[in-house]
Amino acid sequence: MKERPAPPFEHSDFVHPEARRGRGTVTNAAGRYESEERLAVDDGWGGIDEEPPPLRTTVGIDASRSIITRNQSPDIAFDRSINPYRGCEHGCVYCFARPTHAYLGLSPGLDFESKLFMKPDAPALLDKELRAKSYKPRVIAIGTNTDPYQPIEREKKLMRRILEVLSAFNHPVGITTKGALITRDIDILAPMAKKGLAKVFISVTTLDRELARAMEPRAATPPRRLEAIRELTRAGIPVGLLFAPAIPGLNDHEMERVLEAGAEAGAAEAGYVLLRLPLEIKDLFKEWLAERYPNKAEKVISLIRQTRGGLDYVAGFGTRQIGTGPIAALIGGRFEAACKKLGLNEKRLQLDASQFRIPPPVTGQLALF
Repeated sequence: MKERPAPPFEHSDFVHPEARRGRGTVTNAAGRYESEERLAVDDGWGGIDEEPPPLRTTVGIDASRSIITRNQSPDIAFDRSINPYRGCEHGCVYCFARPTHAYLGLSPGLDFESKLFMKPDAPALLDKELRAKSYKPRVIAIGTNTDPYQPIEREKKLMRRILEVLSAFNHPVGITTKGALITRDIDILAPMAKKGLAKVFISVTTLDRELARAMEPRAATPPRRLEAIRELTRAGIPVGLLFAPAIPGLNDHEMERVLEAGAEAGAAEAGYVLLRLPLEIKDLFKEWLAERYPNKAEKVISLIRQTRGGLDYVAGFGTRQIGTGPIAALIGGRFEAACKKLGLNEKRLQLDASQFRIPPPVTGQLALF
């Protein structure tokens, strides 16, 4: 009988490494709203030490009655967004959307990356909301919560159908993704971009394939993301590179090389976000760091706290994306210097909402008026 490996930290929801192979987080702790927690206990009858089957991805239905989400955050450049999916199979350990799974009674840990939900009515809901007399067009952001080009999009094609609706309405859209699958939709995005209606940011966190595999296990490899920038650029679609998150002591030293690679691939703009550790992400990230990079863990956490006033995270508007203190200032200064050297952000494309129009309903009948 195989010996069950002990976790490098104390946590009641540790999951056997074989069960979570190819996943991001280490544990599957109950969400913050749950009053009970389930623990695996050896009752003497055997079985707990046996190698478990791998964790499978399931896809449920999210029957939301609306699709455009609004926000009033003063430090975010958009006021509306769309999320075709809940949960994300990319499994990025640092993903700040993880705590939203707690609203579903699920864990922000492994549940977030294995128990997914799709919104099959999203295209129809979007069409309906854009036709409302009270609707005022502004850029819709997609990919700000979960990635619209995660693996299940290849089969479900929700994002593609959403883009078809936006294209029909001449509605501007800004997309953020680390999924190379976005190149599938160049046939929709290129004509939109020609009208000033589409813009894409590709997130590249590291050029180190080993780190990327550990930190973003089911996302496209860094070379494939850079190739996506090239393909989109060749098609005339404006592309930016997002270095997010910048993690002091783990990947921040790569910032200049990542920006240079993005510029060489055709990116004209760039942005960065300092690692954020709100709610459950704080423990999930620490657990992952202790297992994957035990020799760096203490130093990385110390550096992170130095960018957050000695705490793991501070959620104040204006500083939550960039942090405070000398280390945060140094990262920000390096970013600005690199962008200036590479010619990034010399011009920032503003998408055009003035072309918005309501097309005839798709009924199969000609309109009388």
